Amino acid sequence: MAIIYKICPAALWATAEKEGIFKGSPVDFEDGYIHFSTAAQVVETAARHFKAQPDLVLVAIDSDRLGAALRWEKARSGDLFPHLYEPLDLAAVRSIETLPLGPDGHHRFPVLAA
Repeated sequence: MAIIYKICPAALWATAEKEGIFKGSPVDFEDGYIHFSTAAQVVETAARHFKAQPDLVLVAIDSDRLGAALRWEKARSGDLFPHLYEPLDLAAVRSIETLPLGPDGHHRFPVLAA
């Protein structure tokens, strides 16, 4: 099982739980896929795209459950990032944790599974 991560506003994730499916965030809709990060990428993703944002959750997903709709694609940096080209079935979710801000404005991450 390979774990990938989604950083998401808590309110948006609460909507997904109510609906039973995560359709994506505004940037996901704009790009045409749901953005994920690996354990090695997620801290930088938070710093770059969610800097000092409160009320976030970190969702851990079993990538093996996503099938062919999950594609690993190169970013401008050359790194491969996981992108999902369909809504996320919540059955693939392994855990959801709050992503609090520390006093320095950086998010505090739990221990990440690779």
